[in-house]
Amino acid sequence: MIDRNLLADVLQRLKKRPAVVLLGPRQVGKTTLAHAVMNDVSGVYLDLESPSDQAKLDDPELYFSERHDGLTVIDEVQRQPELFPILRGEIDRRRRAGQVAGQFLLLGSASHALLAQSSESLAGRVAYLELTPILANEVSATDLLDLWVRGGFPEAFLDADESFDWRLDFIRTYLERDLPALGVRIPAAQMRRFWTMLAHHQGQTFNASQIGGSLDLSGQTARSYLDLLTDLMLVRALTPWSVNVGKRLVKSPKVYVRDTGLVHALLGIRSLDELLGHPVVGASWEGFVIENVIAAAPSHASAHFYRTHGGAEIDLLLSIDEELWAIEIKRSLSPKLSKGFFVACEDLGATHRFLVYSGDDSYPIANGVTVIGLAGLTQRLGQLP
Repeated sequence: MIDRNLLADVLQRLKKRPAVVLLGPRQVGKTTLAHAVMNDVSGVYLDLESPSDQAKLDDPELYFSERHDGLTVIDEVQRQPELFPILRGEIDRRRRAGQVAGQFLLLGSASHALLAQSSESLAGRVAYLELTPILANEVSATDLLDLWVRGGFPEAFLDADESFDWRLDFIRTYLERDLPALGVRIPAAQMRRFWTMLAHHQGQTFNASQIGGSLDLSGQTARSYLDLLTDLMLVRALTPWSVNVGKRLVKSPKVYVRDTGLVHALLGIRSLDELLGHPVVGASWEGFVIENVIAAAPSHASAHFYRTHGGAEIDLLLSIDEELWAIEIKRSLSPKLSKGFFVACEDLGATHRFLVYSGDDSYPIANGVTVIGLAGLTQRLGQLP
């Protein structure tokens, strides 16, 4: 299941830059996309989880110097961070020889750590692209609830019978194999309890002392666990809008397990009926909408939430080209806004105001707010430059 637009985007970036870094959690489809790229661009594929491919890079300078033509794809590149300065030198050497673009496609399952390594070594030489799980605008309206329940990892979404067990295996594999392979020395059972605790607290502000205390961890350790899952692109820590508006603002991030299928697996929720009867249902829908809206927004948009101690609140605030998009999220066919949303919009001078609900129609209500379905809002955002 290849998104043709995404494939075209990768190919276009490779025509302009020496290297493209494709980021996303494991099993999201990066390798499948890379092989699709290689159907259009000749090259070689190296998987750093393969001992034989690792052996080819025992002397990376020699290996790259002998490969002058074609694309080199390196999967799970965060496993060998020492490659980045060598790649920089090789890119510069080839540039002097007249080869400018389309040299390397780097695939990584860790965001901040990988970005720090590549941005330092490959500044001005690389384009970044995040590959998300399947999004709402990629499925039919009739499949939207299935996408919410199962999540967007291709194997979890496409195979209804095996979806729940696949997600449990995904979680177990991350904890027992992938984290140790990245040098993380955290007991799997302990990290699973923490990850499950985040699922229970989906969409709530992160209280490190409270969550750490409930797991017999220090607040500092709880924050380090959160940072790790955020770096692995499994959790989103949505930061508060912090522009001075003369109000006492909430300063802790709101935390979401990014894929709702994983939220439900961690909580033992197997079906839509079970989800609709579970206390997490509203927060799960909110996280689902937030992930899809952020993915649809222009890459230069920044995402936050807004909350004051006086009760003014906006679920999602997008800053796009000096305009503020205030977005409230309700899982209802007859949604109502609280006074706190209108107060927050006036505090910030929000230029666009939306209430995302579970229906499909779009219509205006008071104070410049538009009630809109998820598909309608993502379509509007997707049309922005």
